Amino acid sequence: MLSELPLLSLVIWLPILGGIAVLFVGDESPGRAKALALTVSILTFLIGIPLYTSFNAATASMQFQEFIPWIPAFNAHYHLGVDGFSMPLILLTAFMTILVVIAGWEVIQYRVAQYMAAFLIMEGLMIGVFAALDALLFYVFFEAMLIPMFLIIGIWGGPRRVYATLKFFLYTFLGSVFMLIALIYMYNQANSFEILDFHKLPLTLTEQVFIFFAFLLGFSVKVPMWPVHTWLPDAHVEAPTGGSVILAAITLKIGGYGFLRFALPITPDAAGMLDWLIITLSLIAVVYIGLVALIQQDMKKLIAYSSIAHMGFVTLGFFIVFGLYRNAGSLSGAAMGIEGGMVQMVSHGFISGALFLCVGVLYDRMHSRQIKDYGGVVNTMPIFAAFMVLFGMANAGLPGTSGFVGEFMVILSSFKAGFWIAFLACFTLILGAAYTLWLVKRVIFGDIGNSHVAELKDVSNREIIMLSLLAAAVLLLGVWPDPLTSVMHTTVDNLLQHITASKL
Repeated sequence: MLSELPLLSLVIWLPILGGIAVLFVGDESPGRAKALALTVSILTFLIGIPLYTSFNAATASMQFQEFIPWIPAFNAHYHLGVDGFSMPLILLTAFMTILVVIAGWEVIQYRVAQYMAAFLIMEGLMIGVFAALDALLFYVFFEAMLIPMFLIIGIWGGPRRVYATLKFFLYTFLGSVFMLIALIYMYNQANSFEILDFHKLPLTLTEQVFIFFAFLLGFSVKVPMWPVHTWLPDAHVEAPTGGSVILAAITLKIGGYGFLRFALPITPDAAGMLDWLIITLSLIAVVYIGLVALIQQDMKKLIAYSSIAHMGFVTLGFFIVFGLYRNAGSLSGAAMGIEGGMVQMVSHGFISGALFLCVGVLYDRMHSRQIKDYGGVVNTMPIFAAFMVLFGMANAGLPGTSGFVGEFMVILSSFKAGFWIAFLACFTLILGAAYTLWLVKRVIFGDIGNSHVAELKDVSNREIIMLSLLAAAVLLLGVWPDPLTSVMHTTVDNLLQHITASKL
């Protein structure tokens, strides 16, 4: 029964149409707008659950496919489908959107309906990115995402929001132009925009290198990889709490997903030849950005830099594969690198989203993000302090939390590729612990630093619900990662076979 329903279209278009409906409710009745937004976001998540429960983990082919002719002249189709990579990311998007709506419930007083609508439309577009199997459709969703995010930071952001929005827009837009050129080039070769046709397209090494760099420019800005990361701290600092959560939890994952869906399978030879470049950039992100995070005075900025360092792990896990294959001549341990990268993406979605929500809780009360303005928060907000310490530990990669699982898998995999790669990757755990515990120590523990902290009220029921859901997700994935890893085994093995078979 469920397999006959167009589930993917429902989870894409329900939040988009729901967002438009919220706009029509308008700011005259913010209560109705919020209630409608929450209902739509919960419904979207519930409709998305069968994608997991009815998912066949034994096949690598696309599931829940929908195929409708779209632009016949260009041979472009409205073609959707999911595999072991995209399905967990769709559920993550739907889950985080519920929390963002709850997070903005009391905090957002200005243009409430527009705020909620922007997030719902954003949710639909992001799920569209993960589900699209037509490159043109993917590109439309990929670019359309910029608009709600641009508005979220530009309208509800901080004092330097105009600078941050423009920087975010220009960086991401510039990267994706090159990707569009690559997609058009491949369309001319294949006479189709089907992503799966691109996977099979025979390309010379020169073509592959150019296409690989085009994808690298498009997706590295999204991840963001060093040196095109500078837009992220600015965007995070200026964005409202909900914007930061979505940016960290979902938008960054689109870059990682793009590598898995496009760069690796379409240009396997170029990716294998240039894997040293990505590994170098990933390790710079992991080590250097970790050191930059240590000196931050702004809580949001610190967590933003921490996000860049953690996403370095993801790209490292994805590209370590080639080194393993060259060294050992086998794929043992390679699957672990890619799965570790995927687990890290989902886990980082929960942890960084949770940390930004924690900063949001403090900011709503004190209207300051500076670490020096806090101290001794545990004395007045003990329940909040427990949550913050848990998410801090998860961010540092404590065993038993989700942060440990992905990082451990990537480090295990990188040991097989080379000692120094693994050494530098391990180094980040020390740095991650350093800046996260330093943040927790200065904000949560110690004596009460100023009179404002002494007046703080502990978390409300609304905030407890939001943080408890994330805490449950972080602990469950940390103790029992199998529900996530089991759905991607077959997809990962299929990708590995594909990328180790040369196109030359």
